[in-house]
Amino acid sequence: MIDQYKRDINYLRISVTDRCNLRCQYCVPKEGFSLIGHDDILRYEEIIRVVMIAVKMGIKKVRITGGEPLVRRGVIDFIATLNLIEGIEDISLTTNGILLEEAAERLSAAGIRRINISLDSLDPEKYSRITRGGDIHAVLRGIQKVHEMGFSPIKINIVAIKGFNDDEVLKFAELTLDKPYQIRFIELMPLGFAGMENLGKFLSNDLIKEEIGRHYELEPLEGDRGKSDGPADMCQIRGGAGKIGFISPVSHHFCHSCNRLRLTADGHLRACLLLDDEIDLRGPLRTGCTNRDLEALLRAAVEKKPVGHQINGEERHMKKCLKEMTSIGG
Repeated sequence: MIDQYKRDINYLRISVTDRCNLRCQYCVPKEGFSLIGHDDILRYEEIIRVVMIAVKMGIKKVRITGGEPLVRRGVIDFIATLNLIEGIEDISLTTNGILLEEAAERLSAAGIRRINISLDSLDPEKYSRITRGGDIHAVLRGIQKVHEMGFSPIKINIVAIKGFNDDEVLKFAELTLDKPYQIRFIELMPLGFAGMENLGKFLSNDLIKEEIGRHYELEPLEGDRGKSDGPADMCQIRGGAGKIGFISPVSHHFCHSCNRLRLTADGHLRACLLLDDEIDLRGPLRTGCTNRDLEALLRAAVEKKPVGHQINGEERHMKKCLKEMTSIGG
């Protein structure tokens, strides 16, 4: 699928639930949020139908997200079914890691090898605070488990937050010295009411890169962007076993190379993470639409994909995205 700006749209991110076993401060507003009703969540067979059509239209990569995908009953069997669809070249998973240790072997059997794990602090007290009660030791055990099992790449995602984890930048970077992890710093994005509550906490990846560069020689890894590492600007500490990535949707837009669509847990197709412009698939799926109808809706989403978002480091327009991240899919 080629959009009007000549981008090849070949990547579908699927949120299977808005539920999560954590309540991270940058993701969930202080007062909480209304969960999507059980009947409003896409059924697995509905998602499979959408994916089968999308693959025929050119989708090659699929990522399973949430909320926390591992809290939805039957998700690993669902992933195994996805793996049977001819034409999918890559299936990966994003998780907060809390349930990863116990799920690792079944995930491997279902075909998952590539995994992203969210970890915003290496300090147990700070981690508990940012997640509102999470147990960092469960996450670390999960990371160790998938490392021992040979999952690759293992990407550890850190949302950079001024005044919270900016003093841990080097500790995260140093994880790549002797482990083949990809440590990825992600700029804080203005999503929903949680984004409004975090005004003033934005930290540019330029500053993070400078901080690491003051202590270690960083070698750019040319050619990684747009391939297996997606939008990340990849570097490596000279002699290190792993990689360091910088995902900078606010300070350095990468919209020109965006190749993705997002299927939300409630069955809406979203062409841009940061713009509330969606196409409803759940309604047509449940009122007897044909495969040709679904194909037309997917094409409409691709045609609506904007050239880029209008958010920047100086003036972040909160009204551009009113949904919380748990509703969209991480």
